[in-house]
Amino acid sequence: MGKPLLEVRNLRVEFPTRHGTLCAVDDLSFHIAPGETLGVVGESGAGKSLTGMAIIGLLDPPGRVAAGEIWLEGERIDNLPREAMRRIRGKRIGTIFQDPLTSLNPLFTIGEQLIETIDTHLQSGRRTARQLAIELLAEVGIPAPELRLDQYPHHFSGGMRQRVVIALALAGKPRLIIADEPTTALDVSIQAQIITLLKKLAAEHGVAVLLITHDMGVIAETADRVAVMYAGRLAEIGPLREVIHTAHHPYTRGLMSSIPKLGEGRDKLAQIDGAMPRLNAIPPGCAFNPRCPERLERCTRERPAPLPVRSNFAACWLYDR
Repeated sequence: MGKPLLEVRNLRVEFPTRHGTLCAVDDLSFHIAPGETLGVVGESGAGKSLTGMAIIGLLDPPGRVAAGEIWLEGERIDNLPREAMRRIRGKRIGTIFQDPLTSLNPLFTIGEQLIETIDTHLQSGRRTARQLAIELLAEVGIPAPELRLDQYPHHFSGGMRQRVVIALALAGKPRLIIADEPTTALDVSIQAQIITLLKKLAAEHGVAVLLITHDMGVIAETADRVAVMYAGRLAEIGPLREVIHTAHHPYTRGLMSSIPKLGEGRDKLAQIDGAMPRLNAIPPGCAFNPRCPERLERCTRERPAPLPVRSNFAACWLYDR
């Protein structure tokens, strides 16, 4: 593999409170190569979206990056001034959020929003920006783009609005796209179309994609590699087929076994007993140890680092050689 396009090293995100400091993302490391899609999966509250927000510098106060480094194309970006980071967002890093209505201004036409974004980042001039906007809408599958360019967000269906948001994310010709739950608010049939579109654009543009979701079906259809998060920590990371078919961390295996399979008769679905700990009550050692059916005595005392297991890395003492 060549040089990573994005590299996150030992990232730590904290929230200071009156009752102490809460650690929402703890010592997280991963990388993404150009043209690769890394899926980040886990339960709600695992720290997936906060990781994406930390990368693009949009953590809501009092949240802060307390430790670690974020590198984009060989440049460290987590310590940049606010204005320098603002220039990176949209131009070098595009974002796709869960609800397209939060990304689109209802008072402006789709064309006005696309043209302003293109002109701001590419300095192309309004006339050229308008033509590029039409081409982008056509590329993401909007029919009659010349006409729809002058319509408002409420004239579009949910799936079409999400396509417009993807066009906005591509407007500055970014090298990285962070897609945070891009299909959750859509019907299943529309989800499949958006997944196909993301795969196509990543392949054709050579864009790296960080895909944040809790839906293993979306991950299975889209990602090249998968990172599984639990309580702000990395539980397992590896190639898609390895994680899905031969998961090593007990938490990942629990996630996989809870997914129903066609043609397999079951009286009830498998489940992981218990619940993910609150940020102010993360247990010592491995954060998953109170729910783990394979817990060792060591798991309650020492926190495991990600250990190599075949093609994967799993943060589990079962693989300490």
